[in-house]
Amino acid sequence: MNKPIDISAVTLKTERLILRPWRLDDLDDFFAYARVDGVGQMAGWNPHKTKEDSLFILKKFIEQKKTFAIEYEGKAIGSLGIELYNEVVFPEFSDKKGRALGFVLSKDYWNRGLMTEAVKAVIRYLFEVEKLDFILCGHYIDNYASMRVQEKCGFRPLKIIKLPTPDGSVKDGVYNILESEKYDVIIL
Repeated sequence: MNKPIDISAVTLKTERLILRPWRLDDLDDFFAYARVDGVGQMAGWNPHKTKEDSLFILKKFIEQKKTFAIEYEGKAIGSLGIELYNEVVFPEFSDKKGRALGFVLSKDYWNRGLMTEAVKAVIRYLFEVEKLDFILCGHYIDNYASMRVQEKCGFRPLKIIKLPTPDGSVKDGVYNILESEKYDVIIL
């Protein structure tokens, strides 16, 4: 079952990053990366066309209290959401507490290990503070960067399902899982 999550008062720090709730004054940083072609599509959404598009999503991030801004050197460069997973698709977890992760990073910061660092910090928070039993994380089958982040964080394949794409089509996606009992073995 999906455990309720509220990160509105949570800040996580890593060696290079601060993960914190989004603020309205992050709008320019958010729009700067959300408008770039190739960023959102791999996460299931189209590039933002206007700053108003980004403001609409930013307000949702703030209201829903489940998405971290990934801050690097004073700038918001990505987001990491603690999402609801589809309980109909994963009925085997009805007696366990869990959530799903979704993340995106500005193209300017790819291939530096920053997303892996951010995901590991959120995994630690979810297992040690929120006491989840499992975390799911999915990616399109051809999103190798997301696949690598998930592998580095200890996720293992669970199920292949059909996922909608930004252009309205459907393609295969892989859902991976990390369970709390396996977390103790993984070096974070």
